[in-house]
Amino acid sequence: MTFSEIGLNNDILKAITDLGFETPTPIQQEAIPFVLDEETDLIALAQTGTGKTAAFGLPVIQKIDSDRNQTQAIILCPTRELCLQITKDIETYAKYLKKLKITAVYGGANIQTQIRALNSGSQIVVGTPGRVIDLINRKKLKLKDVEFVVLDEADEMLNMGFKDDLDTILAETPEEKQTLLFSATMPKEVMRITKDYMFSPKTIEVAKRNEGATDVEHHYYMVNARDRYKALRRICDVNPDIYGIVFCRTRRETKEVSDKLMQDGYNADAIHGELSQQQRDHVMGRFRKKNLHILVATDVAARGIDINELTHVINYNLPDDNEIYIHRSGRTGRAGNKGISIIISHSREKRKLFSIEKMLGKELILKKVPGGDEICTIQLLKLIDKIVKTDISPQIEKHLPIIEEKLSHLDKEELVKHFVSAEFNRFLSFYKNAPDLNISASKGRDSGREKGRDSGRNRRGHSDEGFTRFFINLGKTHKCEPQNLIGLVNEYTRNRNLQIGKIDILQGFSFFEVESSAEKDVLEGFADSQWNGYKLTVEISKPKNDEGKRRGKPSNSERRGGGGYSRSNNSGSGGGRRSGFSGNRRSEEGGNRRNEGSGNKKSYGGNSSGEKSFRSRFKDNKSGSSKRGRD
Repeated sequence: MTFSEIGLNNDILKAITDLGFETPTPIQQEAIPFVLDEETDLIALAQTGTGKTAAFGLPVIQKIDSDRNQTQAIILCPTRELCLQITKDIETYAKYLKKLKITAVYGGANIQTQIRALNSGSQIVVGTPGRVIDLINRKKLKLKDVEFVVLDEADEMLNMGFKDDLDTILAETPEEKQTLLFSATMPKEVMRITKDYMFSPKTIEVAKRNEGATDVEHHYYMVNARDRYKALRRICDVNPDIYGIVFCRTRRETKEVSDKLMQDGYNADAIHGELSQQQRDHVMGRFRKKNLHILVATDVAARGIDINELTHVINYNLPDDNEIYIHRSGRTGRAGNKGISIIISHSREKRKLFSIEKMLGKELILKKVPGGDEICTIQLLKLIDKIVKTDISPQIEKHLPIIEEKLSHLDKEELVKHFVSAEFNRFLSFYKNAPDLNISASKGRDSGREKGRDSGRNRRGHSDEGFTRFFINLGKTHKCEPQNLIGLVNEYTRNRNLQIGKIDILQGFSFFEVESSAEKDVLEGFADSQWNGYKLTVEISKPKNDEGKRRGKPSNSERRGGGGYSRSNNSGSGGGRRSGFSGNRRSEEGGNRRNEGSGNKKSYGGNSSGEKSFRSRFKDNKSGSSKRGRD
């Protein structure tokens, strides 16, 4: 099937022919005719890189009445980057539709410019939820004539706490409209909200939902958590032509890893929420032009990055949701290219690796972190290839006499050694006596099944460096999900840029982590808070200090809780901690290291003896046990 056979008009066909498009992708073959011919809602599931923007953009622009200036389509997406990418693509598809106007509205940019564009008339608006609501409240964006609502990456919008925002926006749209939901992943939470937002939708799923890209190999390296950054460096060094994305869990970690890579001489940079739009555009422009070889990003920040030539995706930390891993790995191995998805894992993540293998339906290949000799050999050959392929400048000719005179005392072999050493000594010096970072892959098999309820995290208020652990009297009993907690933190602190760490949802209560600098904001914000009519209590989690006491036989309540008390003498057991190693290609054996998690630290599981006191204080709260808050 070709694009000319699926019902698109000549103006659109001419635009996509200019782009070199001939054959629609599977999701486009299914979605475009449906949207053109039907008026019912649609859920379309496809992996990233399969052309979802064209799948909804092409039929929508064809069905828009460009003679009417009213906004007829609203496309909602989670990030500025994705908003700009969608807008650019749709403008390209509509370049021969002269009367059609598309406007991007997103935070971090001048709102007055966006208002002027809306005032001049825009039939299609692409926006992020926060800025869309701002414009609605200012009465500058009117959605009463909307005929199409597109929710792109709806799963990520919910994960970012935008559920209430989506409710607000959709309430402004007419009841009679066509809602199109396009996404790479479809967790249960998104399936539940489709019942509220959509009416008898048709579902298109062009491949098995959790099937990984076929042109991607999946590798993993097993190291101690404290050696994660060292392993990342070696992976980059053994792949001198790397052009990829390193995924981190938090913005803080993203910034730390990118800063270390740049300090150590790598061609790297980061995108995260603290960048202005201008800074973000500058970084992405350099990456698209391959002036940057390594981009460090969170999942949220990377939404909207659409590059087909990536050679590697590196998981510096595994995501909580296995489907997100599939989504990450699908960013490489596109457009007929081969790609490699790499996991830098530690021993406690073995069970997680097993579950990813099961979801992929293919084996994760264990690789050894390369040693110094292997890396130096590969880098030396890369240097020689670079020298051979270097164009000789005509300007060199006039300097040859003095060059020959300076080098006349060296024979050919000595000259080669001197020349190569000038460029290569730093690698030889850095990897001299480099230790073996590999640990046994079987080591994690037992620890993955055992005690691993928690991994050496300090549960005394400050649970990880820079984070504070809070108690809240919401849990599974109240149908509370992680995204609900994220939304509450955003709402009551009035700050969507807070770094949120680990979230533990228990039966009648939960724990969540927020950067320690926001302790006061969280406590004051939640001072008089409610959720679905249920009064909330939020406190800093401070388990009883029973250091040095030997634990006796656990009580029944502790058995039910399952958290327990444990000691951790191993180092670096928690994910995402700083390796403490930086500097400009210093020896891996040198420098003062900061082995976080080392020493004789005590750690508490999810229901420790101290924290169980919270349960006894709130288990009889009748309003809490009877009110079933609805998401």
